[in-house]
Amino acid sequence: MLQPYYENRELSWIRFNTRVLEEAEDPAVPLLEQLSFSAIYQSNLDEFVMVRVGTMLDRMQEIPKKKDSRSGMTPKKQLNAMLKAISALLPRKDQAYASTMAKLRHHGIEHITFSDATAEEREFLEIYFKREVKPLLSPVIIDKRQPFPFLRNKEIYIVVHLQSKSGVKLGVIPTSIQSDRVIRLGRTGRFILLEDLLLHFAASAFKNYKVKDAALMRVTRNADIRFNTMAADEDTDFRDIMEGLLRKRKKREVVRLQMNSSLDPDAMEYLLRRLHLPAKHLFFEETPLDLSFVYKLGALNNDPALRFPPQKPQIRPDISANESMLSQIAKRDILLSYPYESISPFLRLLHGAALDPDVVSIKITLYRLASSSRVIEALCHAAENGKEVLVLVELRARFDEENNIHWAEVLMNAGCTVIYGPHNMKVHSKLLLITRKTADGVENITQIGTGNYNEKTSTLYTDLSLMTADPDIAADARHVFDALSTDNLVEETRRLLVAPLCLRSRILEMLDEEIEHAKNGEEAYFAAKVNSISDRVVMDKLAEASQAGVKIDLVVRGICCLKPGVEGFTDNIRIVSIVGRYLEHSRIYLAGTPERRRIYISSADFMTRNTIHRVEVAAPILDKTLQQQVADMIQVCLSDNVKAREGQPDGSFIRLSPAEDETPICAQDALYQKALAAANPAQN
Repeated sequence: MLQPYYENRELSWIRFNTRVLEEAEDPAVPLLEQLSFSAIYQSNLDEFVMVRVGTMLDRMQEIPKKKDSRSGMTPKKQLNAMLKAISALLPRKDQAYASTMAKLRHHGIEHITFSDATAEEREFLEIYFKREVKPLLSPVIIDKRQPFPFLRNKEIYIVVHLQSKSGVKLGVIPTSIQSDRVIRLGRTGRFILLEDLLLHFAASAFKNYKVKDAALMRVTRNADIRFNTMAADEDTDFRDIMEGLLRKRKKREVVRLQMNSSLDPDAMEYLLRRLHLPAKHLFFEETPLDLSFVYKLGALNNDPALRFPPQKPQIRPDISANESMLSQIAKRDILLSYPYESISPFLRLLHGAALDPDVVSIKITLYRLASSSRVIEALCHAAENGKEVLVLVELRARFDEENNIHWAEVLMNAGCTVIYGPHNMKVHSKLLLITRKTADGVENITQIGTGNYNEKTSTLYTDLSLMTADPDIAADARHVFDALSTDNLVEETRRLLVAPLCLRSRILEMLDEEIEHAKNGEEAYFAAKVNSISDRVVMDKLAEASQAGVKIDLVVRGICCLKPGVEGFTDNIRIVSIVGRYLEHSRIYLAGTPERRRIYISSADFMTRNTIHRVEVAAPILDKTLQQQVADMIQVCLSDNVKAREGQPDGSFIRLSPAEDETPICAQDALYQKALAAANPAQN
């Protein structure tokens, strides 16, 4: 049943990406960081088009009449709404980039085209093109007699309309050649992009033709590959199946065409027809079609004012550098908060376990890893040292499949036992179990995190990592690994919440308990911090709790299909979304007032893909000091009036700003300053 507090998932995501774009427009954000946000906006949109637009096109073919359970829209209506919303944001994205680049000119960084170049620069570019670029080009002709070339996903091409008496004739030049994309002009900060240089000299690649017009183009392909349709063959390694699916993904149909300008109508109609693409999937953009180059512009000017001030992850002063992490965790629970605190204590734990003679086994789930991973290094060392090392590598982690296939092979070659988990669902949990056997018996250390075992993202994403010697948590963790090793699901736990069978039900129970307290006239409270919320069962229970008088605070970074403040339904629900320097990634569930509250950290968002269709783990925070620390984190987020946006009953989000008598509070800055003060108490 549709409810007035439901929001369409796809449109909610576009609202989220709009919040990212707002950071590219924010004059308080340093200029090179503004460009980074423009690039993040574009990268986010690329993935959305590849996955969600691709999925919607598939649904139009397979289930055209099935309506979305949150908005009642058919796949076609959703697709049209998505394309319309994407198109409406293009002028803002173009303006954001143009505005930032205009300001950067005052700092010596200037993006030019060939027509903007000075005579001296043009002379240099002509020589550069002839010597360094032209020998690498592979132009092709397209007409009714020639097959259309395969255009690689997200790569930029020059398309040239050639004069012809026998119908439309196009020329295509790939720009992905072994040459720098950012071409710096002398020792200045002026630069031209390779594709702009190629566009200017495109006619020289087709000497015997008259060029009518030319443009840059970039295609986006459908990346929706179906794991549940994989042929079950016990004689075929799952890695081989995944590699086959990845090859298939690269050749799926085009779902979007981006161009910097139009060709004449006949040429455009011909191009779209050869790409099998409707005109509504064509987008004209003034900014570069791929903004990933902006991360290199810092080399043109190292002025620190153009970047966020450095914030180095802090080393916890209460963690001894001289005592092993295994023995420290045996004495007390330790909670790390990234990126404000360093990941190094966790890495010390893993490397220490690899060397400890009493450690007999290490078991871990891996979803996304750094390209150069110290986690992998430690696991390989442990196996080489004779430990039993069991590693679940999730090969279906979208867009990290190839990386994970590689790491799975590295681990197996080192002597680790590698498993891939249940055949019908991803393993998204972040779980580590270390087992030691000493003269005093068997001991366990368990680590549960909200984010991946990835050293790079630990400096960019906000995440929590709990390390504990609690025996009940260890018993549950062992149960999880036993289930994963035998293609089963966990049906019962003592401490951990484990999806898909015993996580959502526990969350609903916590909400039911708060509802009972509210009905008895007592204070009742529930809070959560998640990336996304779209699970209708959870949303309905939150609405029920709101109607019963439970006060509910939600911090939701991305997709939010729950509308707060809908009269008679979600009046007692407040939702804020923080988009800032760091990507908000930690998941926290909090139920109850301070004297009776329960707090969990988790890998699971409030989405059915997490609560029902994945293996996820949530861990309780049992230590009272750590409970207060986590509760304070949520309250700091809720008090943000600089980077927070507050959800409205219509599904929109309005950016908050401090009133005249209020102190500006940026949650991310406040949490970093708190970590800095704790690490350097003598300076405070």
